Amino acid sequence: MRSITFLASCIAAVSSFAAAELNISQPLLSRQVLPSSFKPPQVFKNANLVRTTMLEKGYARDVINVVIENIDSKPQSEYYVPFETSLLAKVGCFEVRDKKALEKDPFRVEVVAFDEESSTEFYKIHLPVPLEPNQQQVLRISYSVLSSLIPVPAEIGQNEKQYLQYTFSAYVPSAYATEKQKTNVKFPSGDVPDYTKLPTELNSENKPDPQKQGSTFSYGPYENIPAGAEEFVSVRYEFTKPVTHVTQLERDLEVSHWGGNLATEERYWLENRGAHLKGQFSRVEWQKSAYMNPPTAALKALGFPLHSGAVDPYFTDDIGNVSTSRFRPGKKESALELKPRYPIFGGWKYSFRVGWNADLSTYLRKLSTGDSYILRVPFLEGPRQPEGIEYARVQLRVILPEGATNVRYSTSIPLIESSTSMHRTFMDTLGRTSLTLTAINVVDDFRDRGLIVTYDYPWTASFRKPIVITVGMLAIFAATWLIGSIDTSIGKKKAA
Repeated sequence: MRSITFLASCIAAVSSFAAAELNISQPLLSRQVLPSSFKPPQVFKNANLVRTTMLEKGYARDVINVVIENIDSKPQSEYYVPFETSLLAKVGCFEVRDKKALEKDPFRVEVVAFDEESSTEFYKIHLPVPLEPNQQQVLRISYSVLSSLIPVPAEIGQNEKQYLQYTFSAYVPSAYATEKQKTNVKFPSGDVPDYTKLPTELNSENKPDPQKQGSTFSYGPYENIPAGAEEFVSVRYEFTKPVTHVTQLERDLEVSHWGGNLATEERYWLENRGAHLKGQFSRVEWQKSAYMNPPTAALKALGFPLHSGAVDPYFTDDIGNVSTSRFRPGKKESALELKPRYPIFGGWKYSFRVGWNADLSTYLRKLSTGDSYILRVPFLEGPRQPEGIEYARVQLRVILPEGATNVRYSTSIPLIESSTSMHRTFMDTLGRTSLTLTAINVVDDFRDRGLIVTYDYPWTASFRKPIVITVGMLAIFAATWLIGSIDTSIGKKKAA
């Protein structure tokens, strides 16, 4: 088990995070439950909105740049983004930033729920500074939609092309009126055999809708769209790559002060959600195609980019060790390449685990005062694939040394749950403090997003295990001596 590196920024993080409150990550849960009759106050309007929908990977990702304007007579700081209830369960990595200052921290957001009668829920965005009347601000809203690409046809032959279908609204769903908007859809190639055409009169420029330019389609521009308006369209496009979906990822990071080691182990439950394989799998055809290496919808290999210093990698599945792998250490980055036992076609599943070790000093720093330590690690690592990977559920467990207390954390990944518990292993007394964090609907675009954990670890706690081992060995010797001194002979001894 082992982890990766965020080295240079660790030192800067020590000073900036030592005095700050670190539990800033809020669970992705509804803090409010509103009646179904609720409607966001019409205190904003969208002066201009441009949405870019990216379909180059195995999941849809939207980036919305919108100029919002306060049309109320008072300053306003709460902006609502609506989602249909069933769609909200698929939305992940929702993030809002100031378009003119992307380097700053994202805005605070929360989910606002309704009673069971409502079909709409909202993300509520809290502007860090209330927007004054008649003032404008440019927001960059980004999020991913998981499990939204449908293979059409649902079954294909082993060497046939795969096509996916995606349905969305050409009018960007909004809680506010929009003066002007446009949607750009980016495909992995120009092979888009089927797509919805909208009437020319809807387009403010009276042009055919959509406009095509290479592998990008543009719906709009549209003008004076009322709040809540929708116009659903569908596109079907070539995607001859696997649609890799991880149902669950369990990721353990074990910190050892005595060994100076950070051990990482990741357990994957993976499936290909592309078009199912029609008929039987032919090993002969698969081996023949391996020489030409044509595009395929089957998952053939996984590449894990590890930070320099990673050692002792291993890879096992439900059967045992898999030897079809290659590890290449490097000064800046190490590469672990893995091949499953069989190609993973649409509808097929594969579960496995992978782990490695790393030097703890790369990730851990001791604060200059007291007995506090700061650990900075990536929240998510995993394989880096050109087609992307979506994670339905990620559970990260950080196992700290025995005796660690006052555990705090900070991460930009939206969480649904966090807890601390005791993890007992060999030669432990009370057990090691374990921090468990859970996130849902995460995509590989968030790889290497940082997790910072601070904890107190007094120097006396480091002697706990040697003392336990010493006392244990003395107890064994004492027990052996006592047992050896017992007289087990039968009958009385005769006098000489």
